[in-house]
Amino acid sequence: MTRLTEFVTKANDRVANSAVGSYFRLDGSTHPLARKGSVFTTEIRAGLVTAAAMLYIISVNASILSASGGPCECPRTAEDFACDNDVAYLACVDVVRRDYVTATSAISTIATGLMGLLANLPLALAPGLGANAFFAFSIVGYHGTGGTTYGSALGAVFLEGIIFFILSVFGLRQWLGRVLPRSVSLATGVGIGLFLAIIGLGPNGLGVIGGNYSNLVGLGGCPAAFKDENGYCTGHVLQDPRVWLGVFLGGVLTGLLLLYRVRGAFLLPILLVAIASWPRSSAITLFPYTDAGDSNFAFFKKVATFHQFELLGPSNINFDYANGKVWLALISFLYIDVMDTTGTMYSMARYAGLLDDRTGNFEGSSVAFLVDAGSISVGALMGLSPSTAFIESAAGIGEGGKTGLTAITTAVVFFFSLFFAPIFASIPSWATGSTLFLVGSLMCKNAVSINWDFPGDAIPAFLIIAVIPFTFNIAYGLIGGIIAWMLLHNIPLLISYATGGRVLPPGWETEKEPYALVRRADDKSPAAPLFPPWLRKVLKGNKKFWKLTPEEIEELKQGRIITAIRTRRAAAQRQRERDEMRNPLGASEQVEFEDDGDIREARDEMAEDGSMGDVSSRKEGRLGRTGSVKDLRLEGGLAALSDRQAHLDVMHGARRSLSQVRMERETKLE
Repeated sequence: MTRLTEFVTKANDRVANSAVGSYFRLDGSTHPLARKGSVFTTEIRAGLVTAAAMLYIISVNASILSASGGPCECPRTAEDFACDNDVAYLACVDVVRRDYVTATSAISTIATGLMGLLANLPLALAPGLGANAFFAFSIVGYHGTGGTTYGSALGAVFLEGIIFFILSVFGLRQWLGRVLPRSVSLATGVGIGLFLAIIGLGPNGLGVIGGNYSNLVGLGGCPAAFKDENGYCTGHVLQDPRVWLGVFLGGVLTGLLLLYRVRGAFLLPILLVAIASWPRSSAITLFPYTDAGDSNFAFFKKVATFHQFELLGPSNINFDYANGKVWLALISFLYIDVMDTTGTMYSMARYAGLLDDRTGNFEGSSVAFLVDAGSISVGALMGLSPSTAFIESAAGIGEGGKTGLTAITTAVVFFFSLFFAPIFASIPSWATGSTLFLVGSLMCKNAVSINWDFPGDAIPAFLIIAVIPFTFNIAYGLIGGIIAWMLLHNIPLLISYATGGRVLPPGWETEKEPYALVRRADDKSPAAPLFPPWLRKVLKGNKKFWKLTPEEIEELKQGRIITAIRTRRAAAQRQRERDEMRNPLGASEQVEFEDDGDIREARDEMAEDGSMGDVSSRKEGRLGRTGSVKDLRLEGGLAALSDRQAHLDVMHGARRSLSQVRMERETKLE
């Protein structure tokens, strides 16, 4: 073991001292911005961890996008409008699903590899969940029943990539991410999470829910013999064994693996459910003894083979943008990707310690956004929905990945998956339904950060969250939420102007989320420049615009330090809040509160308005009526609870002003 350790150490040192180490800024290299803790073997291991966490997207994306029908032509009839019973059409859709397996692996390989090689970031890219559901079920529609043709939808995706590329060149994409209201941005992620959850529970997932004649949504999961011509269950709901296989082996097991922080928690249950569904003689088989089952089983038996495109390709794209619905789809894609990709990149850069919290920029951002934009257009040529940076990149970063070597390793794994298309194409929808549901639950955690205190922020946010899943359309939710936000913020401003500032809603100055074109409302540092550094150097006549100047290097170093300090403080604050939640209410908390200047200030305010005195008098009155030790303990606990509630009420009212004080204090220290 000692010899192996010595060999690995020497190998890491040799790589760090080589040109490769300098290019990727490994720890110990000669690069002035070497990333502390980045080691060659650690980067490789981190890339494998990211791949294990992400490989599920191959089968999930193929399942979702093939639900649109792709380029297959549906001979619609009044009795079978979605061609659910057309054998030839369903066979065509199966071919499309196989093509999508290859396309997903290919674009993930290209985009992730370029992200690592050119941007030197540990980020993995693939077709994004949410955007693919929007493409398949809202734009094109299930089996092409939407208002936009498959070719026109691909044209919108291709044009989106071109627009993003231009915006990224001039640094406008980063700026757009700072323009949108924070609550609206957070609510979009929550709404998409619920959208994915419904898809995961629906007929293209677990099949737990489906259509119903008396309700908008009813229970499903019945065997095929008990479905009518519309696919609604006439009885025996939730009696299809495949549903319960997906729920327990797919959903419960995934939840337990997530609970124990197991790497690849999404991938392993999917594979187990798929393996259980492969035997042809079982009641849960993916390959029944039908013509479609025989065809799919014949493809599955090839196991390792490269599946070439049969139906997907550039010829499917329609570049006619005369249809207004295409532009609506384009705007929706632009908005989703601005929030999704931009937000993911910034959060992952912060996690890796590469974000400058003062300017809201991170190392390699310009190239990263260009790679992302290019992958969107290239993916459209393969028939794919927009690609995005995956939050699963955090798995590799948590394993120690800090450089592009992590992404390159992940890309290599996706490359090998190209030669196992029959395996990934034979993963059933009930294997991936639980994954979609659980990914949706993870996306919903943003709801706690929405400003629910002020109706002008809360109502538009809730409108977005509710409308997206209930209309099965992300665009409708975004449009409704943005319009509501504009009305609830601009009408009071007009009234204020008309009355000379005398009429404003309560909480306008203290509860409303401040809106500005800077990155953060309580950040006193100047906003990041509009144009990226390389473009500013070009405009100044610097011919070596790609090289960092000594001033830029020093600024990046300082940004790393300040961001690390703020991140540690935020983590410590969250830990204190969790500790307070777990600790019993009473004297132990009072001692902890005394150590916080902000809490003491709030307690002073509480004493001034008499709330503490009221609590004490109530406590004394109760104790005067009781004399036993048991009653004393009970009433003491109630009094502590009341004291705690009054304390929280005051803190809630003073929260924004206190956060401003805290930020000013941090700025002075820095």
